[in-house]
Amino acid sequence: MTKGILSLAALGLAAVPASLTAQAGPTADDPLGIPANISLMREANPNVRTATAIVNGQVITGTDVDQRLALVVSASRNQLSEEELQRLRMQVLRNLIDETLQIQAATAQEITVTRAEVDQRYNSLAAQNFGQDPAAMDAYLLSVGSSPASLKRQIEGELAWQNLLQRNISPFVRVSQEEVNELLKRLESSRGTDEYRLGEIFLSATPENRNSVIQGAQQIVEQLRQGASFVAYARQFSEASTAAVGGDLGFVRLAQLPAELATVAAEMQPGQLVGPIEIPGGFSILYLIDKRQVLMADPRDAVLSLKQISISFEPGVSQEIAEAQVERFANGVEAMRGCGDADAAAAALGAIVVSNDQIRARSLPEQLQNIVLNLQIGQTTPPFGSIEEGVRVLMLCGRDDAEVAGGPSFDQLMDQLEEERINKRAQRYLRDLRNDAYIEYN
Repeated sequence: MTKGILSLAALGLAAVPASLTAQAGPTADDPLGIPANISLMREANPNVRTATAIVNGQVITGTDVDQRLALVVSASRNQLSEEELQRLRMQVLRNLIDETLQIQAATAQEITVTRAEVDQRYNSLAAQNFGQDPAAMDAYLLSVGSSPASLKRQIEGELAWQNLLQRNISPFVRVSQEEVNELLKRLESSRGTDEYRLGEIFLSATPENRNSVIQGAQQIVEQLRQGASFVAYARQFSEASTAAVGGDLGFVRLAQLPAELATVAAEMQPGQLVGPIEIPGGFSILYLIDKRQVLMADPRDAVLSLKQISISFEPGVSQEIAEAQVERFANGVEAMRGCGDADAAAAALGAIVVSNDQIRARSLPEQLQNIVLNLQIGQTTPPFGSIEEGVRVLMLCGRDDAEVAGGPSFDQLMDQLEEERINKRAQRYLRDLRNDAYIEYN
């Protein structure tokens, strides 16, 4: 194909009105040079959505889509509308197309993923979620309408893509010692400033599909806010290399993020979800997992020795009687003379004491963390709980404060910089695979 522009006459087409040709041609605001007024040659029917495809001759069946969709739906705690399901179905199909392209690209370069490698990753997931019982995970997948084969296919795609990147991209990414040393200096100079552990779901977008990607991203955000698993959605939908680890970026500083994300992250609190946020190349959904200060000890890393003192209630107890029992319990706890008196005093109240001397403050519910960290030895939290769950207090009996953080090592920073560059090149690599692919939709 030549780089010249064919005339309309050479194509056998009539000339278009001057009012349109004046607007034609790429500009900064319109890089594709699309006229403002166009005439559609066929009607677009928004109710017609294809659900299968042939990618370079390889078929993605409706069953493939349904079983992968079931994995996503199982991570949602709320009933999805038919419109939401249709949008998710199309996003799942796009993911399956990308996955197929990745496996094909690896196979073309004689990079294979063995059944043993897939089974090992599958069994590892079973160990994390089902107590090292792959059969239990098999049964769960089938119960939600998916299958072990569908999840194993996703694992195969992840491993194939990782192996391909390790061969074709990783060896050519270079990070100099000077860059890492400069980053270490900046890190030291930022001591005491905040850093953020973020989860990200990245969805690529072009000017042509921007609106549909926004709709899909908004739907994902809505499901996440209703209780869907961020990790599960990141694994299924995120196009960043961190998808395989549930979108976890680890701890980063604002300067390491794109400006659009840094502005948003600076205002976020742990547990907050924000998005979609438009960035170059697409949209991101951010979830703030944790927050700490650079090179400073985090009080929440303190190891605590706690006594949990609790009472329970008889089934069917009235609210009035329960409140009276709680009042007696609270007064009795206040009268305790420290941890040495706790067991005997609790027995007199009919309470149960459970001790643990290896609890990190950050493992406590967020509402309790600051309360416990401000206690003196022998003091207790206010009572908390309910009639159904019982009422309890925590008594602080010891505390080993966290040591000052040493910060990331030279090698850790080098690995981080390399991963960032590999991720950017991987996105370009996948975009090229899409551009070169032959895809037929059924």
